[in-house]
Amino acid sequence: MNQAGKARRRATALAIGASAALALTACGGGTEPAGGGGGGGGGDKPIVGLITKTDTNPFFVKMKEGAQQAADSAGVELQSFAGKQDGDNESQVQAIESLISAGAAGFMITPSDSAAIVPTLDRARQAGLLVIALDTQTEPPDAADATFATDNFQAGLLIGQWAKAKFEAEGKQAKIAMLDLSPNRPTVDVQRDQGFLQGFGIEVGDPTQIGDESDPRIVGHDVTDGAEEGGRTAMENLLQKDPSINLVYTINEPAAAGAYEAIKAAGRQNDIEIVSVDGGCPGVENVKAGIIGATSQQYPLKMASQGVEALSQFAKDGAKPAATAGKDFTDTGVTLVTDEPQPGVESEDTAFGLQNCWG
Repeated sequence: MNQAGKARRRATALAIGASAALALTACGGGTEPAGGGGGGGGGDKPIVGLITKTDTNPFFVKMKEGAQQAADSAGVELQSFAGKQDGDNESQVQAIESLISAGAAGFMITPSDSAAIVPTLDRARQAGLLVIALDTQTEPPDAADATFATDNFQAGLLIGQWAKAKFEAEGKQAKIAMLDLSPNRPTVDVQRDQGFLQGFGIEVGDPTQIGDESDPRIVGHDVTDGAEEGGRTAMENLLQKDPSINLVYTINEPAAAGAYEAIKAAGRQNDIEIVSVDGGCPGVENVKAGIIGATSQQYPLKMASQGVEALSQFAKDGAKPAATAGKDFTDTGVTLVTDEPQPGVESEDTAFGLQNCWG
């Protein structure tokens, strides 16, 4: 392990050890070290961390699986943590403090609050840890040493372009419901929303916001916490606001599944189109069944495995990973999956989606 960094981590660990111990107690079932290992790891094995938003979303389950496989291959010890629910910044703060105290080489994190987590990331970097964001960029992006992620704007753009082409072919005027992640508008919300709106041909306005509801095609936004229950409730709310909704954008496929239940209960399943982002196996099956029209498939296992490889390399020689050319992150790819291809919109069918899905 990089000796200078190790010395800095030990010094910082003395200063925050007591608070980190308290942090682990506070997190309860939401923060769980993988394999029960302590700071010593497996003898001389470097410790690396994975901190996800939750441990229930299939996306993060697959991310943890990929990280563990890569850690076993690289000969490092993985300690995994998760928030109690999407938006749980405090549990992520406590997990970082625990990893600093354990003398970790670094960690990967899917930030629940991309801005609020930054002071804690700063403390970790000052202690010599490598910080890698996964899936969701920090605010600002350079608060992490590197990011391995889907191009979330591109993911939204693809489903927006597909929906626009389909509605134009059918001669329909859209009335759009937008089911977002959380009220604090994390980066993933902004990027996917704006990508979708631009793809559909709607002016996005303020680049820091999730869209302009003054456009007559947008019925409104509601939040889902990225969960099925949240998707159902948000869809019920928006259908009450305007029963003429005929196009639903969702931040992810669990939210889409919940939205569909509300749509079905209202007897509208045959005249409302749903588009989403994720590419998990249940979501691709829903595309195949016609519940979701199209989804943008992303690759969490690839994000996590590449992140572990970068952490392992950093532990050996202090080298930091480079971003994809022309971007401020490492792009792990996105593919539009649909069985209703539209002219001018590149896509793959559900056979491809099922071969490459997760969860």
